[in-house]
Amino acid sequence: MQQPARILAFGDNVVDCYRDQNLMFPGGNCVNHAVFARRAGAETAYAGAICDDDAGRLIRQSLIEEGVDISSLRIEPGQTAYCVIETKAGDRVFVGANLGVSIIAPSLADLTRLADFDAIHTGRSSHVDAWLPRFAEKTKISYDLATVHEPKRITQVAPHCFLIAFSAGDISREKALALAQLARTAGARWSLVTRGIDGALLAGDTGVFEVPAKPVNALDTLGAGDTYIANVLVGLLKDLQPETILKKAAEAAAQTCLIRGAFGHQAPMSVDLSNIMSLEEIYRMTRPAEVPGEL
Repeated sequence: MQQPARILAFGDNVVDCYRDQNLMFPGGNCVNHAVFARRAGAETAYAGAICDDDAGRLIRQSLIEEGVDISSLRIEPGQTAYCVIETKAGDRVFVGANLGVSIIAPSLADLTRLADFDAIHTGRSSHVDAWLPRFAEKTKISYDLATVHEPKRITQVAPHCFLIAFSAGDISREKALALAQLARTAGARWSLVTRGIDGALLAGDTGVFEVPAKPVNALDTLGAGDTYIANVLVGLLKDLQPETILKKAAEAAAQTCLIRGAFGHQAPMSVDLSNIMSLEEIYRMTRPAEVPGEL
């Protein structure tokens, strides 16, 4: 019997705050990935930083309930990261956020653990690009560039990636294909482009594979892209056929769209939003996790 894939998600987390409903949900790309990959049959762990506040306790408890290994979860002083979200016609709109204590560098213990995993997942929101060469020495890398499509950034990240993923619901199929092929040419083994209601495409050595989205009456699209990436990574690690992988990913993403929050676990909103920043401010001001020379 084939052993389950083992995946470590490293980096960002937030509580997603729905102010109009006075609710918060655990989330963030890497937290979501750990949960969705676990639901897809993998053994998963999450390494990141939260605080001992209501938001942090919600994230921690939800990961425990989902069966994710949290032995590398850090508890730091300060505030757990949050993101304020509104929903319009079932689609999610980001209003602002604060990253709190969530941007961290891997510890020596984190790096040592990597050899026990088939892959590590991280992404642009985790700000650990400088660590990618070291991650790649230990295991395969899955990386979510989300809506970043700039060739310079792609050529910096893609050479380290087993799987690189993009969110591109607002571009044509031709541009999506070009984006996938750019990442492949730059060195990524597999390139995934999710296209919202137009489905997704996956490019690899054996060609380009596409599936349409599964139609649903979406309640909340938050987490659908993360669901897709997690299911595709699990499928690739299990050596499934690309068509099978994409079909399962589309079905799982559709199910995500039928619940509020990325993966549920709602709680009454208990977050101080007085230090909220725009996403533009966050990406302009956030310092990436640096690599110490001797580690």
